[in-house]
Amino acid sequence: QARLVESGGGLVQAGGSLRLSCAASGSAFNMYNMGWYRQAPGKQRELVAGITTGGGTNYADSVKGRFTISRDNAKNTVYLQMNRLNSEDTGVYYCNMNPPLRGFWGQGTQVTVSS
Repeated sequence: QARLVESGGGLVQAGGSLRLSCAASGSAFNMYNMGWYRQAPGKQRELVAGITTGGGTNYADSVKGRFTISRDNAKNTVYLQMNRLNSEDTGVYYCNMNPPLRGFWGQGTQVTVSS
């Protein structure tokens, strides 16, 4: 059965960087547009970055110029490079198809930015 497993989160000081990874298994990964989603405390989950099968990208206004999404189809992995992190980036980060598929939500990875 297809799974998406996120990793790479952690505690970082404001201004720092993290790189998240999402490893996909059991599916035709390269056939899907993918996205990174964030759920901040007390807020709904939102799409922060998306990447198409062809490599086209889109970003939420709040992360433009700071986050970069990429994919390696040979490794069935999607990445999110996050730079110049601030406290508003704190939350649980998930990857999923874009638009998301209900059965593919994983555990996510926690990102905490300290000021």
